[in-house]
Amino acid sequence: MKLKYFAWVRERIGKAEEDIDLPEGVVSVRDLLVWLRARDDGYSEALRHPEAIRVAINQTHVDHREPVAGAREIALFPPMTGG
Repeated sequence: MKLKYFAWVRERIGKAEEDIDLPEGVVSVRDLLVWLRARDDGYSEALRHPEAIRVAINQTHVDHREPVAGAREIALFPPMTGG
């Protein structure tokens, strides 16, 4: 599965995207964010407030309860503001 990071999430993690194999037990977006936070300090800093992170699976915005099974791409965005 491909993970893509945008804006300050990308800056704090230090990469724009990566291919990963999810461990067993990561079944929802919420689980994914918890697992990513534990990877290292950059992820921990970027995802310090996971409830604020917007997520898209296969280019469709989803709730944090959404299952990740079968996802080809998951994108993480910081909160967006209008302009």
